[in-house]
Amino acid sequence: MLFPSLGEVREHVRVDLFGRALSERLGRSVVVELAPTYEALEAELAAGRVDMAWGTSEQCTAFEPRARAVLRAVRSGSWHYHSALVCRADEPLTLETLEGKRAAWVAPRSTGGHLLPMRFLESRGLHPEETFSEQRFLGTYRKALQAVLSGESDVAAIFSNHPDEHAMRATLASYVGADEPKLVPFVFTEATLSDGIILTRRLSEEDAATLVSVLTGMNTDGSGLEMLMGPFRVEGFVLPSKAGTRSPARRARCSAEYVAAELDEELRCLRLWSPSGRAFGRDVRGAEGRTLAEVLGPEAADPLVALVRAVRHGGAGGRLEYCLEVEGETRCYAAEITPCAPAPGDTGERLGLLVRDVSGMRALEEPLYRLASFPLLHPEPLLELGMDGMLRYANPAAHTAFPELVVRGAEHPLVEAALSWAWRGAASGEPAPTVHLDGRYWELTVAQLWDPPGLRVFAKDVTLRKQMEARLIQADRLSALGSLAAAVGHEMNNPLAFMLANLSFVREELERLGESLRERGDARAEELDDVLEALAETSEGASRLKHIVRDLRTLSRKPPEHQARVQLQPVLENALKLIRGELHHRARLEKDFHDLPAVDADEARLSQLFLNLLLNAVQSMDPGAAAHNVLRVAAYTGPDGEVVVEVQDTGKGLRPEVLSRIFEPFVTARPSSTGLGLSVSHAIVTSLGGTLRAESREGRGTLLTVTLPPAAEMAQPRPALLAG
Repeated sequence: MLFPSLGEVREHVRVDLFGRALSERLGRSVVVELAPTYEALEAELAAGRVDMAWGTSEQCTAFEPRARAVLRAVRSGSWHYHSALVCRADEPLTLETLEGKRAAWVAPRSTGGHLLPMRFLESRGLHPEETFSEQRFLGTYRKALQAVLSGESDVAAIFSNHPDEHAMRATLASYVGADEPKLVPFVFTEATLSDGIILTRRLSEEDAATLVSVLTGMNTDGSGLEMLMGPFRVEGFVLPSKAGTRSPARRARCSAEYVAAELDEELRCLRLWSPSGRAFGRDVRGAEGRTLAEVLGPEAADPLVALVRAVRHGGAGGRLEYCLEVEGETRCYAAEITPCAPAPGDTGERLGLLVRDVSGMRALEEPLYRLASFPLLHPEPLLELGMDGMLRYANPAAHTAFPELVVRGAEHPLVEAALSWAWRGAASGEPAPTVHLDGRYWELTVAQLWDPPGLRVFAKDVTLRKQMEARLIQADRLSALGSLAAAVGHEMNNPLAFMLANLSFVREELERLGESLRERGDARAEELDDVLEALAETSEGASRLKHIVRDLRTLSRKPPEHQARVQLQPVLENALKLIRGELHHRARLEKDFHDLPAVDADEARLSQLFLNLLLNAVQSMDPGAAAHNVLRVAAYTGPDGEVVVEVQDTGKGLRPEVLSRIFEPFVTARPSSTGLGLSVSHAIVTSLGGTLRAESREGRGTLLTVTLPPAAEMAQPRPALLAG
């Protein structure tokens, strides 16, 4: 487990490769994980849940008594480091002038960026809480130094391998670049042991000994693994105290090696050196005055001789990679030959030779390419943004999904949503908002990058999930409405029944009374006509209430337990006959019926379903354009044997906000409609295991598509077995 400042941006590939290199050498899988905080790393160590951990100086010291070993990082040849207090060069500070200044620290658990300078100041009688007017934690050395450069803070702390101002220049330049001369260190703390790798007691003694050997030799055995040190900014690792520790045993393998030599024009060795004294399975000590072929053997020397010829012909340095079978194992080598500048008195040509064993790196090339290709081949959009919204990188999937990404830049909705997530200070792991763009929903996962600051954004298309969620919400609403409708319908049905009966009785009596008054020539008969008209309107309203109650009760009604096998075409034909009078004044009919399989359903409910859909389509068309309006009804068998019925009109169409809620109760585009017809239809279709979909364009019309499963196959009777 690594502490959180490692593994971001460029270094995440190196961290993974570091784990793979250890896996190869240990012979066991090594999984590298980044801790979210220093505290989380310490908790994992204390709980004994990790085998290895990259810890701070304090954590290494604290856990050393209960660890197998603690390897300290080596930087600039030292496994100790100091902390330097840094200020602006144009506003120099001293310990005596710190009072009232503003401090920018890295993190509470950072040794060089906080703890070491705190201890140093307190030892000098300067208590930070009383000395500084403001103290802030900014997360990285780069941010702390930038705060000083910008004037937001007056002082910051940074680790220093040596207490020397000139040595600090390179470290400052690595963080602030050309602004390095604007900063100056004004005091150095005492030294402390550096941070490093803790090998816990979860490891066996044998594995711990192998890891000590691998880690302490990784950058000095010529294996070409220098790049793996990149995540840690170190040159290697050292075991500071070897007292009482037995020498770790290396795993049996052909050790990596390198050879450096200076050759004359006859390819005799003027000087030759190898750390182990061996190369290509041969002893190369005492090589001076002998030819390459004599020292290395013809198989190893022949490729180098060919490279020398190429260098002489081209007049510049050359490089060659080749493989050899060495002591029963195939090894990979990289050779470089460069003409040497002539020294005073030289009369002949001299060549510099470096041969390195790069077998370890070649073994890691495949995972390296796989890691590097991840953004390119990832099927979903992936972006990296600056904190100002500038697009640093977008994979091909991102450009395909968002073609205006580059043009719109920081104004693109996806970028705006990611920046909004960052600006509100969202905690790690907190979901970013879902972006609705061009009819699709994109769920964002945003990760904060620290060095340099930025955002990594993954966008996942969740349109289908959103549609499913909408259907579930709608089903839940219909279920709740159905329960309510059953109760309300029961309570309203009886009052409506006697209201309609009484209204009919009053109307009949008044009509009879009016006839009697007319026969006698009484003028009051005309007054009764107004009353009768009002009663007719009231009766019509009560009838509409009765239909609404009926539709509400349909929503709550369970599907019939005993469904019959129904042929759909006669049901459709009958429904078209029922709307013939309404259709005649509004549109012409186009039918496209094909052979259909039967369905298992209740015929009455199917009749209600298609009558609702047809009436909805007819009534959406303007009677004034009857000559141009078309109602198209099609019925056919789908590719998977399902029954498909399409009802299409050329009406006004629906606005997108209405279309998205068209199957919800009481949602309608027509003021005179109750908004229950399509809700009831949707309930009927889903109860039969089918689907009802709506497509519409405003001003162009609407298409309603019903899909129903075919009737189940009749169980075939098994033939009787005859005894004989």
